[in-house]
Amino acid sequence: MQTTKIEILGTEIPKGKRVQLSLDIAKLHTQTKIEVPIIVERAREDGPTILITGGIHGDEINGVEIVRQIVSKGYNKPTKGMVICIPVVNIFGFLNQTREFPDGRDLNRMFPGSKNGSLASLFAFHLMKDIVPHADYCLDFHTGGSDRFNAAQIRINSGDEESLELANVFGAPFVVKSTRLAKSYRDSAIKAGKKVLLYEGGKSLDIDETITTTGVNGALKVMQHLGMRDFSAELSENNKTKNSAPVVIEKSKWVRARNSGMFRSGVTLGNLYNKGDKIGSISDPFGLFEKDVKAPNKGYIFCENHAPIVNKGDAVIHMSIEE
Repeated sequence: MQTTKIEILGTEIPKGKRVQLSLDIAKLHTQTKIEVPIIVERAREDGPTILITGGIHGDEINGVEIVRQIVSKGYNKPTKGMVICIPVVNIFGFLNQTREFPDGRDLNRMFPGSKNGSLASLFAFHLMKDIVPHADYCLDFHTGGSDRFNAAQIRINSGDEESLELANVFGAPFVVKSTRLAKSYRDSAIKAGKKVLLYEGGKSLDIDETITTTGVNGALKVMQHLGMRDFSAELSENNKTKNSAPVVIEKSKWVRARNSGMFRSGVTLGNLYNKGDKIGSISDPFGLFEKDVKAPNKGYIFCENHAPIVNKGDAVIHMSIEE
């Protein structure tokens, strides 16, 4: 919740104003300055503060597009509280269309960071020190990794009832209860007392309209639920399909390739399959064999590997385990 005077990165954020800041941590080896834009909108009336981030991994473009739309359409301007948007956290990776920082490290494994550490660790430190303390809630937008397409989903901790309520409000098709990774942004922000919703949808180096629309609408629903702004008109216009309650996934497993070869997925992402159903096939390139991939249990499929060629042991389908 806000106080009367707010300063971020040494700049006062007046009530009823929009302020654009830059997180300026380091330069490229060419001495070119790299600044990370931070867009702050503060309402005249006090309320909660929400931090909305995309692009912690520089190649996860769907997340960047979601935050971009929120800013470009003016959805980040609240009537109560404050909205902080960072469309591209890992600006270094975004420039190079890679997941990592220039030092080769994964930023999302470097939190809470260190002021004397690597470049990625230093950046994580300043994000946690200078930005995160101002937030009450965090929405962090991600995608699946290379060739892995995730159905739209919110990831939360098991046993966190408030986050489960917010995840249901967000309205993605799936809510996945998952253990948070050590040294991740989500882990560090939760330890700092923040409520964090991590959105996963689509795959890296790709923009998918269904994924981005779900992400934008989810952010509006959460802000409306927190009393920050009435988005009824916008949500009515954006939502063309009937909403249904999210499927909550308590347990899941990866189906792995039993053969190396050319992989063909045979599933519709988000659907429920029974044990023994054919969910894909793997063949050699010479027409000598073709092996079915079958569901090992009943479950919803919420991620599929789009790679056309796989090796034995590769994860090809991620599905829930329904008792």
